[in-house]
Amino acid sequence: MAVTIEAVHAALRELIDPNTQKDFLSTRSAKNIRLDGGKVGLDIELGYPAKTQLDVIRRAVVEKLQAIPGVAQVDAKITVNIVAHTVQRGLKPLPGVKNIIAVASGKGGVGKSTTAVNLALALVQEGAVVGLLDADIYGPSQPQMLGLVGRKPESQDGVSMDPLLAHGLQAMSIGFMIDIDSPMVWRGPMVTQALEQLLKQTRWQDVDYLLVDMPPGTGDTQLTLAQKVPVTGAVIVTTPQDIALIDARKGLKMFEKVGIPILGLVENMSLHVCSQCGHEEHIFGSGGGEQMCRDYGTELLGALPLELSIRQLTDSGQPTVVGAPDSRAAEIYRNIARRLAVKVAERARDMSAKFPNIVVQNT
Repeated sequence: MAVTIEAVHAALRELIDPNTQKDFLSTRSAKNIRLDGGKVGLDIELGYPAKTQLDVIRRAVVEKLQAIPGVAQVDAKITVNIVAHTVQRGLKPLPGVKNIIAVASGKGGVGKSTTAVNLALALVQEGAVVGLLDADIYGPSQPQMLGLVGRKPESQDGVSMDPLLAHGLQAMSIGFMIDIDSPMVWRGPMVTQALEQLLKQTRWQDVDYLLVDMPPGTGDTQLTLAQKVPVTGAVIVTTPQDIALIDARKGLKMFEKVGIPILGLVENMSLHVCSQCGHEEHIFGSGGGEQMCRDYGTELLGALPLELSIRQLTDSGQPTVVGAPDSRAAEIYRNIARRLAVKVAERARDMSAKFPNIVVQNT
């Protein structure tokens, strides 16, 4: 019995990508389908990094196609192609960076920086090239979280800086250039100028995702990011607590007003499990993140527990994803990171590089 392309298409329509929750045919992930008697060959191109998922996806594709009558052999190749996506109107992607993702919160103390560093490291583990910019000029925390305290960036030309590396992650922070105990007594214009310099004078090396760990609030730094920095999308970090959600809503609305899409929300400290007896308790309330997502039509990317080890590992310079990679919390971070990357992949592609600049001159 000859295998038909229609039969292959029908099978691929029924096969759902566990990360996108969509089939491989409608998303045009299935490419170069080849039929040779009882042999079927095809490529599955993912728009997001999924190193830990490739074998799972490959097995699912092979098993599904082998179930087609007449198919004796399946050759499925799974590849990843991360591209630049659209940003605010009038801005072009940053050289050396495909996508910039702002990790923000309207309120301090909700674990935004811890979430940012773990998501960045999770994307690295999934096979992406990732950068992390610590945009909190007044209170930089990433040097401590990445175990880079005391390290300083080098410059090859006296103008640009090379990012520091930690756990495969490219990182830049004002904390690399000042004494750890020195307060930043700067007015707004100096802060925004410092942010632009850190972002644009760092020699980012072919970064797929640059996560920007934003300071809390909706002030000068956020406005500079919205007006001058090409941002693909923003992630809001909150806790279930009503007070935190009030400020998180303000942060979400700010990004909407300046034309930066919300990629989703991460609820931190959603549940505490007693390390002694296993009792579960919603210390900061429950359901707040889900309700906020319903109110604003966005997605809850994931919820993280209030766990002592997350704080301990981050303080030691070994965030959960690298310090305890087999833990439940690390698995949640990786799930959120993959979902975040999928949300970026679903954005329209940036096509500015496809067109030449046209200059009209009087002759």
